[in-house]
Amino acid sequence: MGADRPCARTVRIRVPATSANLGSGFDTVGLALDYHDEIVFTRSDDPADTGVKVIIEGEGEDTLPRDETHLVVSAFRKACQVFGLPRFGFLMTARNRIPQARGLGSSAEAIVAGISAAAAFAHPGGFSRDAVFDLAAQIEGHPDNVAPAVYGGLTVSYDLITDEGVGSLPIAGGTPLTTGFHSLRYQVDPAIRATVFVPDFRLSTQKARQALPDRVPYADAIHNLSRVALIPGALNPSGMADMGSGQFDGQGNLAARANALLFAATQDRLHQPYRAGLMPPATDLIGLFRRHGYAAAVSGAGPCVIVLHYGDASEDLKTLAKGELESGHWQVLQLDVDRNGVQVESDEEGDLIGS
Repeated sequence: MGADRPCARTVRIRVPATSANLGSGFDTVGLALDYHDEIVFTRSDDPADTGVKVIIEGEGEDTLPRDETHLVVSAFRKACQVFGLPRFGFLMTARNRIPQARGLGSSAEAIVAGISAAAAFAHPGGFSRDAVFDLAAQIEGHPDNVAPAVYGGLTVSYDLITDEGVGSLPIAGGTPLTTGFHSLRYQVDPAIRATVFVPDFRLSTQKARQALPDRVPYADAIHNLSRVALIPGALNPSGMADMGSGQFDGQGNLAARANALLFAATQDRLHQPYRAGLMPPATDLIGLFRRHGYAAAVSGAGPCVIVLHYGDASEDLKTLAKGELESGHWQVLQLDVDRNGVQVESDEEGDLIGS
């Protein structure tokens, strides 16, 4: 259901950075981070104006296009068609903080921002996260970065494919499941933090995917299954009724047990070993942290490095990476988890409508 005209003059969008995979959760797991891009769409008053003017501040201001080929703009135009809006002119002002092509979900952020803005112009007060996710996942092609950008927190996504045919799958006693992309959101303990090391070089997702093999050893697949199953519990250790047996037998403090579980959950054999040669500095940094017991992994396709930890470990991490940081090639971000996902504000609503 759409609208035949824009119902707002100005729409403001705030989208978090995201980190996908988290080691073992290749193409399925994503985490929203408290680091945001903010974009303002201002509709033109001239009905004859159907063009776009783009202003960019911050990340990408010297490299990103300022026309219809900008990813936010193209996603916005596509979503407007889906939501039944006619083409109209607008000014888009982007204040970017998320690094481009570094593994922090910049393309997913752009797609989610464009679709969310179109939804706000089409449906005042009726912004649907599920509708934004559905279209964003289709455009992006995989949901691991899109889901946390939309919903916030920790998400696990999947593509429901059945042998029963295209459409929906009947579930006994419940609403039929539609085929396509779906996502579940998990709680994250407030004490969980992420330290992200951002390099001054980039890596294209396409090149990173080309490095992956067509098949992996059966034992490696089983290894990652066991590790990815740990991620929801590792990111919410205080919510677990029992930390298990052995080294998690209740001895020691929660932080130590949580960090040990994070370390195990981020072990990976499916993608990082095959991509290591594309980003030697990041690979070396991950190895350094993991030798000291920290849950370090490639963020997304890289080359950012994310270290997940229970409590504040920033000073220890910076001390361990002192040599790398002194090179001047790395920036350090100490981030909390974003629990809100995309936030949308319309001038005709006066408050956030993406709850």
